[in-house]
Amino acid sequence: MSRPLIAEIDLDALRHNYRLAQALAPHSQSLAVLKANAYGHGALACARALDDLAPAFAVACIEEAQALRQDGIDKPIVLLEGFFQAEELPLIESLGLWTAVHSEWQVEALLAYRPRRPIPVWVKMDSGMHRLGFSEQNIEGIWQRLLDAPDRVCDLHLMSHFATADALEPRYFHRQLQLLNDWATALNAPTCLANSPATLAWPESHGAWNRPGIMLYGSDPLEGANDASRSLRPVMTLRSEIIAVQELGPGEPVGYGGRWITPAPSRIGVVAAGYGDGYDRHARDGTPVLIDGQRSMLAGKVSMDMLTVDITALPDAGIGSRVTLWGQDASGAMLSVDEVARHCDTISYTLLTGLLPRVPRHYFKDWNEAV
Repeated sequence: MSRPLIAEIDLDALRHNYRLAQALAPHSQSLAVLKANAYGHGALACARALDDLAPAFAVACIEEAQALRQDGIDKPIVLLEGFFQAEELPLIESLGLWTAVHSEWQVEALLAYRPRRPIPVWVKMDSGMHRLGFSEQNIEGIWQRLLDAPDRVCDLHLMSHFATADALEPRYFHRQLQLLNDWATALNAPTCLANSPATLAWPESHGAWNRPGIMLYGSDPLEGANDASRSLRPVMTLRSEIIAVQELGPGEPVGYGGRWITPAPSRIGVVAAGYGDGYDRHARDGTPVLIDGQRSMLAGKVSMDMLTVDITALPDAGIGSRVTLWGQDASGAMLSVDEVARHCDTISYTLLTGLLPRVPRHYFKDWNEAV
């Protein structure tokens, strides 16, 4: 028998979420963002599952793109952070990648390079995130220099990133969007602006391209859910089993440091999952889990390979009971990764991307194409 901890990846849910992104922005094309191993879900499997739907993919760096190319993914791939050194340009050209540019040295490198065919380039503007991108003072000159080099670059797009598209307070988002719309008009530039929250909540930001990321994997990035985000389906279910049960009297400490103390006679289930698998060690007592489809809670600190749950109120639970740490239980009960993340003082992105390689990914689907 193998260790019972697995991550089940529902590729039909992935396709559902991508179709939702398309439906929300019918006049845009939607990149499928596969960076960070498709947010922990497996980039190759997700790329194959979306290959007949998505016109292009997006990754963070050339290593991620190269891995997809080596496994037969031939759709356009955008490098969202661009290249990190000029020596990458021949590989970008040979792999047929599209690249973002956000710094002067990247522009200089592109203009000094002599490709056999022009390289598609997306010019990143800092509209208020203050992370990557050209300033308002520099964007026009950069755009014109690239526009004047059609033998080196082509298919110019204006891109940026919203700092608060997920927030209930819209003022800063609207400030960024107005700035970007003004520059898109001035440059006569097609745009790629909308991330997942903007795709879900701000149709006025939808451009020639959108780039849904976390929403593809079923996590709701909005501070306040809307009808669209409530239609997302979870793609990953992290599932394990109870491997031991402790019968304890009142006043007994559980786990490292004795953080949780039994308030009364208690049954404690030991689950095969821990921070060595990527389950967050910062999870508080009371973090929800599902035991055979019924809600229970974490009791005590997460260990490297195990965690403990309070099953006192679940008399039928015992060794072999099904434990859903997030996702959809076999009974149909649901535990959102977003809810778990809140109990860990983090966001779903960190839980999903932090799931470590020793956790097997099991993929399933209903449609006929091979994955």
